[in-house]
Amino acid sequence: MKVMLKILLLLCVTLAAYADDAHPILALGSPAPNFELPGVDGKTHKLADYDASPVLVVVFTCNHCPIAQMYEQRIAQLAADYKDRGVAVVAVEPNDPAAIRIDELDSSDMSDSLEEMKMRTQYKNLTYPYLYDGETQSVTRAYGPQATPHVFVFDRERRLRYEGRMDNSYRVEQVKSREARDAIDALLAHRDPAVQHTGVFGCSTKWKEKQVARDEALRKIEARPVRLEMASAEDLKKLRANATDKMVLVSFWATWCGSCIHEFPDMQDTFRMYSVRDLELVTVAANLPDEKPSVQRILDKMHATSRNLLFSADDTAAMQAAFDPAWQSAVPYTVLIAPGGKVLYQKQGEVDILELRRAILANLPAEYEGFNKYWAAGTRP
Repeated sequence: MKVMLKILLLLCVTLAAYADDAHPILALGSPAPNFELPGVDGKTHKLADYDASPVLVVVFTCNHCPIAQMYEQRIAQLAADYKDRGVAVVAVEPNDPAAIRIDELDSSDMSDSLEEMKMRTQYKNLTYPYLYDGETQSVTRAYGPQATPHVFVFDRERRLRYEGRMDNSYRVEQVKSREARDAIDALLAHRDPAVQHTGVFGCSTKWKEKQVARDEALRKIEARPVRLEMASAEDLKKLRANATDKMVLVSFWATWCGSCIHEFPDMQDTFRMYSVRDLELVTVAANLPDEKPSVQRILDKMHATSRNLLFSADDTAAMQAAFDPAWQSAVPYTVLIAPGGKVLYQKQGEVDILELRRAILANLPAEYEGFNKYWAAGTRP
């Protein structure tokens, strides 16, 4: 498990000492490329809006990358610390959401659309300007960020004087150098920054060209078989005990339950987001056994590649009690179970999918505890 997480983190982290030939980094000394982008505040932000600032900091960052998540509060603190000195800090989301594979959302509750940026800003109480360039990526191509986050610092004449990382480590307790702050301090003191470029680390920029890889990943998902098993009362007891080494998300539903059908696609997406991190989704249809064809039809329509079960007995109450004696109500009914049987999340009725995903992320094993704390803390970790 730990080896897999290390591999995933290495895949996520890009050491960009040199620019991708297809998307070169803006050269030092270059004028700041113009931008006119929508922000999470509902306004359009332009480069000229920040003309009065002695220093402009443009940070390319995003929602889905775990490294970028570790820098949200550092960006906010940077903006707050330099506000009285007139420094402008602007964040730009560079990724095309249509180029992000669903498994690349394995460390996030959502993707990188403008609406999702608004939700993340509200969830984490972020106050700095957060602009969206995912539609055309014209600004992103002009600046050439290689990963999220990637910092560009411009002087009063809006010449690029520093680009690279914000500091040396996404683990805040291991930060020893703060190159972006040092560059800002130097420019405010009318000095040249001692360091003008560093490599960056984070998730690679999701350029529009990557839509091809996303489409191919979707085709592979659609090619997976959809299966349905009959489950006895004993099977449901074992499911509840969860003697596996995986976190198990159990979703009870029925073909006649409108709320169940409504949330079913979100459950499948959640499974596809986190399955690489050892989350198993088990759907359990509370239909009667002879309704198997109808259950299979819905599973096929939803292309449910999860493990799918159907009550094998007509006594629905007894089947429910086998899983949870306290459960005496209707579907949908959702339970997130840790290895060993500890309940991490439980919901009678339709779930808040973001709340559920955050509960999953707060508990999935991670190489760095800060990733879990980010989700467990809610606002302002």
